[in-house]
Amino acid sequence: MSSAPATSPDAPLGTFEEQVLLAVVRTARAPDSGGAYGMAVRRELEEVAGREVAIGAVYATLDRLEAKGLVASERAEGGASNSRRTFAITPRGARALVDSREMRERLWSGVDLVPLLAGGRGRLGA
Repeated sequence: MSSAPATSPDAPLGTFEEQVLLAVVRTARAPDSGGAYGMAVRRELEEVAGREVAIGAVYATLDRLEAKGLVASERAEGGASNSRRTFAITPRGARALVDSREMRERLWSGVDLVPLLAGGRGRLGA
């Protein structure tokens, strides 16, 4: 069985890639958000996911997602000689999120963590 190389645009999303894509979707549709630009995506991740994120990691991931065709960006004028790069998910990006969610749900299917939390051994159930 062969799998897509990690650099393939069709490779499964990494955890952080998935989180950044979801933050783009959430930020782009939020009223008065100003669009899904890097700092807004970072704030969304910090607020919703509860994790601190370096802005450089966000921009590196957005650039990688754009190279894969999962997001598109454009420059939006932000006022006096200041412009922001805003991001939007593409149909291919939406498909990648759906695929990622479905794969995660298949992996979780039948997993029972209660025995592990109680100090026992894990088992795969129905």
